[in-house]
Amino acid sequence: MAIPGTLPIIGASWDDVLFVLFAAVMLGSALLVVTLRDIIRSGLAMIVCFGSLAGIYVLLGSPIMAATQVLVYIGAISVLVLFAIMLTQTKGGPARLVFQTQWWAAAIAAIAIVIILAVVVGSTDWQASAERASATTEAVARLLFDEYTLPFEAVSVLLLAAVIGGVFLAKRDRAPD
Repeated sequence: MAIPGTLPIIGASWDDVLFVLFAAVMLGSALLVVTLRDIIRSGLAMIVCFGSLAGIYVLLGSPIMAATQVLVYIGAISVLVLFAIMLTQTKGGPARLVFQTQWWAAAIAAIAIVIILAVVVGSTDWQASAERASATTEAVARLLFDEYTLPFEAVSVLLLAAVIGGVFLAKRDRAPD
């Protein structure tokens, strides 16, 4: 038995429902990233946020971006951030959240950014953009390993140096108090 293209009760397509679900999870976990007091849980919420963004990439028909999101951001960056958090001394935030005195300037900047993004999203011809952005896995692999081999290897050496530096800092003898 085949799954129908739309949900029987509300009449929305599965893609729309999944997009709303992924977007809600992403926004909720992003909010948790900045509001949780425990920094390790905040890092785990960041992983959930990155995972839901990868789900949105899959819905948009870009499995290469979704795989990159999972491999680079969830598999490398988030794990690196969590290791850095675990190597530090304090893991919890202050008992009471302290707001800065520049909250009004940050609120004005946030509102301005939202207005600019709304204007840009509203004025973009998304159909033409989707037609131009058709890249296959073979084309991306050919570009990555033919034309961009040196930057690709430079990034890998930089990540290796970061891991070695982290291990060195973790193994360093602490001065007695």
